[in-house]
Amino acid sequence: MIRAAITGIGAYIPEGILTNDDLAKIVDTTDEWIMTRVGIKERHVLEKGKGTSYMGAQAAKQVLEKTNTKPEEVEVVIFATTTPDYIFPSAAATTAEACGIKNALGFDVQAACSGFIYALEVGSNFIKSGRYKKVLVVAGDKMTAITNYKDRTTCPLFGDAAGAVMLEPTEEEVGVMDSILHVDGVGIPHLHMHGGGSIYPASHETVDKDMHYVYQEGQVVFKHAVSKMADVSVEIMQRNHLTKDNIAWLVPHQANIRIIEAVGNRMGLPSDKVMVNIQKYGNTSSGTIPVCLAEWEPQLKKGDNIILTAFGGGFTWGAVYLKWAY
Repeated sequence: MIRAAITGIGAYIPEGILTNDDLAKIVDTTDEWIMTRVGIKERHVLEKGKGTSYMGAQAAKQVLEKTNTKPEEVEVVIFATTTPDYIFPSAAATTAEACGIKNALGFDVQAACSGFIYALEVGSNFIKSGRYKKVLVVAGDKMTAITNYKDRTTCPLFGDAAGAVMLEPTEEEVGVMDSILHVDGVGIPHLHMHGGGSIYPASHETVDKDMHYVYQEGQVVFKHAVSKMADVSVEIMQRNHLTKDNIAWLVPHQANIRIIEAVGNRMGLPSDKVMVNIQKYGNTSSGTIPVCLAEWEPQLKKGDNIILTAFGGGFTWGAVYLKWAY
C-alpha cells in the first residue's frame, strides 16, 4: 500500500509581536484576563503590505531546502487558508510563483481552523492515487487582517503564522494512516465573517458596520470545540487501537488553552505529550498545527504515533492519525 509520508516541514513566524500589555492600551482588557480565559501571552503580526502567501512561501522554501526538492519537481501545491492575499488568484498560485514552482497544479482549501488537516487528507489522496510524487501542503493565516481591535472578546485571540510540509509516497508503515473529518453548517451563525463575499461584497455600508472582521459567539464555539475535538480524537484512537501509552504526541489546534487541556484529558494523555505553544503565537487558524510540528520536529522520532485534531468555523472539525516518517 502506498501512503503519504511527511518528509520535511517548515514554518514562518513574523517578527512583529503584539503583547497583552500592548492590547490593554487599545482595548479594555488585561494580561490576567486574557491569560485566565485563553492562555495567550503574545501573538505575532505580519507587517502591512505583506499577505498570507508571503508567510506560506517562506515556510515552503524551508521545506524545499530540507527535502532537497527543486521547485520544478513539485507536482501539487495545496494551500489551506481563510485569509488569501486576494479573492483570486489563489494563495497556492501566489506561493508557487514566489517559490519558482512552474510544473504543479495548485488550489486553496477553505476549512477555517481545520484547514491543515483537511489539506493533509487531500494531499495524501493525491499521493495514494499513484500519479503524484511530491505534494506541497501549505497552511497559514494573517488573522490580524480580519481581527476587530475594538472587540475585546476576539482581538486577543488571533495571530499570524504559516507552516508547510512535503508529502511523498512510501510503502513503509509510516505517514498519514487514517483520518476522520466533518462539516456541519449549524455553526455558521456562531462563527463567521459577514462581509466580503458574494452576499455582502465590500461597500461603505459593510465597512461602516464592521462586517469584515471575525464574528464569534465564544461560549457556543467553546462547547462545540471541546466536544467535537475530544469525540473525534477518541474515535480515531479506538479504531486504530491506540492508547494513551502508545501515542507519542497530541497536536491540537491552538485556539484556547482550556480546550486543549480538555481534549488531552479526555484522551487520557499527560500534559507532556500535548504540544502547546498558544501562549507565544495565539490562534493562527490553519497555521497552528504545522507550526507546532515544526517547533517540535527535533523531538519527533520515526514511527511516533501522532494525533492531529482541529475545530473551526463551518463548523469543521476532525482528526488525523499520523505516523512520523523520519
